[in-house]
Amino acid sequence: MANDPVAWDDSGAADTSGAPVAPRPRRRGRAARLIGAGALLGLVAGVCAGYLVQADREPTKLSSLSQPVIKQAKGEAEPLSAAQDRKVRTDGDLRKLLLAKPRGARDLDWLPRDGWLDLAAYADGYTRPGDKFRSLVTDQFRRAAVTGWKTDASYSVEIRLVQFRQEDSMAASDTSHNLEDWAEKKPATESRAIPGTGDGRAYVHDRAPSYSAEAHAWRGDIAMEIWVYGTTPISGKTITDLAERQMERL
Repeated sequence: MANDPVAWDDSGAADTSGAPVAPRPRRRGRAARLIGAGALLGLVAGVCAGYLVQADREPTKLSSLSQPVIKQAKGEAEPLSAAQDRKVRTDGDLRKLLLAKPRGARDLDWLPRDGWLDLAAYADGYTRPGDKFRSLVTDQFRRAAVTGWKTDASYSVEIRLVQFRQEDSMAASDTSHNLEDWAEKKPATESRAIPGTGDGRAYVHDRAPSYSAEAHAWRGDIAMEIWVYGTTPISGKTITDLAERQMERL
């Protein structure tokens, strides 16, 4: 039929069978490549132009990272005297810081003659020595000095200076505060502050037939303990006076 449309296949030959043939796709590859190349050239040109502008500029000076040198002061620092430097006193013979035994007083039989308490001996003074021993190891116990006497006033006195290394904790203050807590729990107890010691306290346990008193304070890495036992009531002035005089030596 002369008026029927003619379909063409991909080879360019006419198809006279009457079956529909898909239209040939439009070729766009060449135009896309030309546009992409143009964009790339524009980008490269912009980078080169920026580089040339920056190259023509003077370099910006950066601020110095180092600090100005501080001149060292002339002369040598004057060392502290033994009276001013507490470490000079407490790192020496700790026994020399203990109160002297009063004239006419007698030694206590149960105290070591050399004036030292090692870790085991100090822990043995507690009701549960094994637990206390482990606690002292944790608290970095260093050493303990002790003195004591018995007077004609029918009471005995024992003074301990317990020193800790204190690399990880404030063991001296913790020890004093723990002992204060135990003292507060005892029946018939009167407590009072020890002047000049911060939070140091003295306790009188007025309970017959065994009367006692104790005092606890600390200075630096040293905990002070004073224990007084008697067959008659012990005054608050007696225990407080002992604690004040002992702390003055620290």
